[in-house]
Amino acid sequence: YWTSLFDGHDASINMIRRLLQQSGAEVIHLGHNRSVKDVVTAAIQENAHAILVSSYQGGHLEYFKYLFDLLKEYGAESRIKIFGGGGGVIIPEEIKELHNYGITRIYSPEDGATMGLQGMINDILGKCNIPNLPDKSELNPNFESPTLSKQQMYLISKLITQIESNTESDNLSFLDSLTFNNSKYKIPIIGITGTGGAGKSSFTDELVLRFLEDNDDLRVGILSIDPSKRRTGGALLGDRIRMNAIESDRVFMRSFATKQGTTKIMEILPIITKFYKKTGFDLVFIETPG
Repeated sequence: YWTSLFDGHDASINMIRRLLQQSGAEVIHLGHNRSVKDVVTAAIQENAHAILVSSYQGGHLEYFKYLFDLLKEYGAESRIKIFGGGGGVIIPEEIKELHNYGITRIYSPEDGATMGLQGMINDILGKCNIPNLPDKSELNPNFESPTLSKQQMYLISKLITQIESNTESDNLSFLDSLTFNNSKYKIPIIGITGTGGAGKSSFTDELVLRFLEDNDDLRVGILSIDPSKRRTGGALLGDRIRMNAIESDRVFMRSFATKQGTTKIMEILPIITKFYKKTGFDLVFIETPG
């Protein structure tokens, strides 16, 4: 999971992103100049194992600390790791201060020289091998309010990860056990498809914007699907970078990799769609390349 804080980082970010993908990671790319709120919201909804920040300008102490503090509001500070790099801008004393504050690892130029790029990638992935699954006490929450609290948003995210980890038979019984949506009307599912670069994400974003403007008490869920690499299983999940209307607490977006290199639709799509309905979303968008 990679995000850039300031401009001018395209070359290094793309290189790190490719190495993460080649090592089997699913990477959600957010682009440049994103606020802490944007980054944390994405990390929570995606149930990310880690946030990676590239910061080569002043303000890094405040940014990283606020990042940790905001994760704490979701109860996710121990589950979602924070990694960063800043070249020589982040001096050793500041690195130590950030580590003491709770930041998992800030990589220095010396780390790059001794560990190498792949060594740093391996270090990151080695610290992110703990699954973020819900506790048993969280399995029957109430989602009746049109807005989602921080805790509810994170719980939905963890429940989706549980579904991804379950077998098909386990998921059927799991969905049957969820009783928190008593909606009596049929929830519309809208599919949006097209080749890469056709404008699917931008079009979806415009539809979401108008839905929110015209409905004050309804929630929208988004499923965004991208293919996995055949050889490594890694994936680039980059649709969030084009979404500008999803920061509302009435919107929940989750990116998915197909987990198979030969298909553009993931096998558990029907289960995830049913889960969105059960969770009380009033409209669901599915965006897929095929």
